Amino acid sequence: MSTSSLLNKTNANARKKHTGDSKDTTKDTSAIYADLNELRRLKYLAKGFSFTPNQPANSALSGKNVSKLRGRGLNFEELRHYRPGDDIRSMDWKVTQRTGKPHIKVFTEERERNVFLAIDQRMTMFFGSSNKMKSVIAAELAALIAWQISDSGDRIGAVIYNDQQTKVIPAKRGKQHVVNLLSEVLKKNHELSLENSAQLQNDDSDSYNKMLATLNKVSSHNGLIILIGDGHGFNDKSTDFIKQLRQHNEVIACHIFDPLELKLPKMSQMIVSDGVQQIQFSSEKKNFQKNYEAEIARQLESYVKAAKKYRIPLIEIDTISPVEQQLRKALGHSTGSKGGTKI
Repeated sequence: MSTSSLLNKTNANARKKHTGDSKDTTKDTSAIYADLNELRRLKYLAKGFSFTPNQPANSALSGKNVSKLRGRGLNFEELRHYRPGDDIRSMDWKVTQRTGKPHIKVFTEERERNVFLAIDQRMTMFFGSSNKMKSVIAAELAALIAWQISDSGDRIGAVIYNDQQTKVIPAKRGKQHVVNLLSEVLKKNHELSLENSAQLQNDDSDSYNKMLATLNKVSSHNGLIILIGDGHGFNDKSTDFIKQLRQHNEVIACHIFDPLELKLPKMSQMIVSDGVQQIQFSSEKKNFQKNYEAEIARQLESYVKAAKKYRIPLIEIDTISPVEQQLRKALGHSTGSKGGTKI
């Protein structure tokens, strides 16, 4: 059993006991499962940040060339006679040879792009120590970004994945499309449960690499890919997929984490379970704390290295502070409370 899966099931179980029926109050259930009305309300908070080239100096995207206009024009508009000053690279030599007069192809710049969100709803995301589950934070972050992208005029799509399935939402425009996209996120979010986790034996790497392979198929070129999840399962094969994505697209990674994952509380008796097996140990021992932190660092090492190698901005989002405040701060806008950090 991985360290994350142990913590995952233990915390979720504790939450279920704490909330009882888990359907008594909206306040309680909103910490465990995402709510569509809340995701829709986030439309009004999706302000104060953007993914355009004009970024504040302290933005995580500053200097990363996240551009809506990449290279020369992509859309063919017309064929016309050559005029002095025209770019010779646009000459249509076949038409010129056939007519005996120089002709050029005229292109218009493609001022819109496809943006795909890769939204993690695996069991490793069904964890939260004090405020909200990582899976809920991922849904809220996806909603904020989707609303902002939609308002900017770009097409928004998604690859929503859990431990067994990968759902593709084609990139389209419109508010209703965003609502439909978020509804699909909600379906995967509400499928998460301890009962299902006991039956899952999938390797985290399999589901993660399946998502990356799907992204490579649905994203053509000059798009923006935003990864939203905890990065569990990232391995050497994942690096190859990331390399392919970066050849033709911009990529941003939003790493969602819970503080408890990074550092265990000191307890004389701690019981953890993955839904099948259960162990009891003391987390007060220095060696145990040291080994735990080393294992967490090892799991994320390849993920962080790949981000740096392929110049992928890595934005840290925790489960404690409001998501919109963290996102604004990471993208260079000051907020009234502490937000996320960037690597």
